[in-house]
Amino acid sequence: MTPNSAAPSAPSRRSFLASTAVATAVVAGGVPLLSACGGSQEGRKEGTTSGKDAKKILPAFVASNVVAPDIPSKNGSAAGFTKALPTADLKTSVPKKLGSGGSLKIMSPFWGTPPKGDNPYYKAMNEAVGVDVTWQNQDGITYDQKLGAVLASSDIPDVVVVPAWNLMGKIPSAINAKFADLGPYLSGDKVKEYPNLAAVPSEAWQRAIFGGQLRGIPMPGSYVTNIAPLYRRDLFERKGYEVPRSPDAFLSWAKEATDAKSKLWACDDMKWAAFHIYGVFPGGDKELWWNLVDGKLVNRVETEEYLEALEWTRKLYAAGVVHPDALNIKAGGTAGNRFTAGEVLVYNQNISDWWGKTAEQRTQNPDFDMAAFDYFGADGGDPTLWAGQPASIFTFISKKATKQQIKDFLALCNYCAAPYGTKEFMLTAYGVEGTDYETKKGLPVKTTQGVNEVNGAYDYTGNPAPYVAYPDLPEITQGIVEWQQRMGAFTRKTPFFGLTITEPNRWANLADNFEQLEDDTVRGRKKISDVQQAVSDWKSKGGDKLRDWYKKLLDETGSAS
Repeated sequence: MTPNSAAPSAPSRRSFLASTAVATAVVAGGVPLLSACGGSQEGRKEGTTSGKDAKKILPAFVASNVVAPDIPSKNGSAAGFTKALPTADLKTSVPKKLGSGGSLKIMSPFWGTPPKGDNPYYKAMNEAVGVDVTWQNQDGITYDQKLGAVLASSDIPDVVVVPAWNLMGKIPSAINAKFADLGPYLSGDKVKEYPNLAAVPSEAWQRAIFGGQLRGIPMPGSYVTNIAPLYRRDLFERKGYEVPRSPDAFLSWAKEATDAKSKLWACDDMKWAAFHIYGVFPGGDKELWWNLVDGKLVNRVETEEYLEALEWTRKLYAAGVVHPDALNIKAGGTAGNRFTAGEVLVYNQNISDWWGKTAEQRTQNPDFDMAAFDYFGADGGDPTLWAGQPASIFTFISKKATKQQIKDFLALCNYCAAPYGTKEFMLTAYGVEGTDYETKKGLPVKTTQGVNEVNGAYDYTGNPAPYVAYPDLPEITQGIVEWQQRMGAFTRKTPFFGLTITEPNRWANLADNFEQLEDDTVRGRKKISDVQQAVSDWKSKGGDKLRDWYKKLLDETGSAS
């Protein structure tokens, strides 16, 4: 699985919250989009919109000053909040109800069992926003199938949530054809009617331009990689280990640390981390697979760094230092569970697991301690990291929606984009006090009902600028943000950063088999020579022509980074 296309549970900005409930993992995903091949903005089916054309479309940016973060954003990091505000001190970011009392049907992915539609949380949200929302929650695991079928039909819900990793095949074209242009309501100073949306960073809005129009409400995220090498700091200290600082040192340490007879392995699958260690271009979004190298547009799969990352990961498996359950991706259990069980010392996962696993374990194992170590480069020096996309999930409203429905939709999104430390945030993130959560020692803690009901849905209809807020474990909030800041100092942007690109359909699925090939190669089922042959086939079957198409797009629209 690519880091931007899968997670152990629901992708949600609410995973960055203060709660002692089990964590969910946040992911950022990848998308393709529309073309600079001539014609009007309305008629574009391929390519992207950048430069002056995009500036005419983008909402004005007005930073929120409702609540100042304890740790300001730096080097592309999220902002950090280490304290929970008492109920009496919560601020107000939506002083008047903007909804008209109308109704909207929203189709959204949901991980787990969806709550009943008349639950107290949904009722309270509808009342606060002034919009009667009916949720059509769908299984997040098979959401791409449902999404494709719905968008291919003539009858779609009023509002549809589309994760970036589902923007494959014909879905981008369907978005261009079936969803409304929000530009008349949000472009330029018009967005100031919705202050929380105005505080969403411009680069996230740039990602929401589809078919030459501002069609989506984006879920913004830090562009610094969210995949971190996480390690058992308690066990490292107990055994006297130091964190390795090069690929060779890691392999040498891993051989020393592994004791299969005692059911202890140095690491789980490390492919995602390997791509960062070796400076491979991002793998989540197809547009980020491309970068200029000595004036030539090069794809990630063509680089020596790509092969070196796979070869290093293969060596870990071959040396027997990877937990054997990682050999079968579909096997039961997860790397995170093997990590907390003490069977694995290092694994790579969304950095939100640092909080999630700690919160989960603190009552079971008070000595449990974990952290994220900094990436090193292939030579043991500073790493070369590449920026992910600044938005990962989008929400659209049908072209058939009335003007009032669009305004109600924006009222909902504005409410849900309320920043940390506000009354609106607390209701959206935690639900109804006394029912969905209780305050213990100054911290909001979800009840069982809250865990079951305040879980997804409203997460995807509006989000503030990237933030991390774990006031129950403030040291982890600080640790995550400072890790992002350090890694952000080594993070570069490829030419198509911040853009959503619709590739020509004839090439849209050209690279679909590489992920499976990568997994087979590192596990020893395929050889590096098989990857080299696949790259050769990719080039001859359209990769070289796709390169020319991307180069023409870059020459005509310019880089957004």
